[in-house]
Amino acid sequence: MPDIFLTFDVEEFDLPLEYGNKISLPEQIEVSRQGLLLISNVLDKLEIRATLFTTGTFALHNKTLIRNLSVKHEIASHAMFHGSFNEKNDLSASKKILEEITGQEIIGFRRPFLKPVNDIVLFEAGYRYNSSLNPTYIPGRYDNRDKPLKPFYNDHILNIPVAVSPFLRIPLFWLSFKNFPVPYYRFLSKMTLRKNGFLNLYFHPWEFTDLSAVTMPWYMKRHSGVYLLKRLEKYLCWLKGKGDFITMKEYTESIGNRERVQIKDN
Repeated sequence: MPDIFLTFDVEEFDLPLEYGNKISLPEQIEVSRQGLLLISNVLDKLEIRATLFTTGTFALHNKTLIRNLSVKHEIASHAMFHGSFNEKNDLSASKKILEEITGQEIIGFRRPFLKPVNDIVLFEAGYRYNSSLNPTYIPGRYDNRDKPLKPFYNDHILNIPVAVSPFLRIPLFWLSFKNFPVPYYRFLSKMTLRKNGFLNLYFHPWEFTDLSAVTMPWYMKRHSGVYLLKRLEKYLCWLKGKGDFITMKEYTESIGNRERVQIKDN
């Protein structure tokens, strides 16, 4: 059966700052913490393990929670801060913090906003895979329509792109899940699993809190809170029969040879 990666970007809820909202760091942390608790309950209920890309900042404010979650789920790095990135310092700093908290080796990285990151620098910092690529076009963000749809090696780092449909490269990221009709999103998921051979989904814990009072675009905050949580649970129940849920760390470590992925090592 194809592999399914269920991933969450565990970060400070700083998105409202882009739209003129005043929200303190403690408030940003608390919104994401509450959402993460709700998500973890659903994952426990469905017996699904996920990969949690966690900022060093969030982890430092929630050491016990992250340590407990690491028993069942993979903790990977989402840099030190969600709103800024220093390639020279943040990769090593976040990895060290997460390893000290979890007592486990951290091998995966996803950059906030799915911006590019140098795979050579990642490798030198001790990472083994990178899931920062969305191989599609998002206006105002990036245009990666020339990039591979399937996992590939580059400079010794396994790149695992997030899910887009074959052919038209329709993204299956968090905004699609919120805004597409459920039957259509399921259709795209099934087609992507069949054609691409895997499904890499990503969400944010803060989406599953009540965002109705937050000033931000309607398409970002619609279907938030309990409604979105129930929607995700039903979708995951449907998806369980379509593939195997595994963590990205398990997938990376299971590749004994590179015939399963495209090779782009320099």
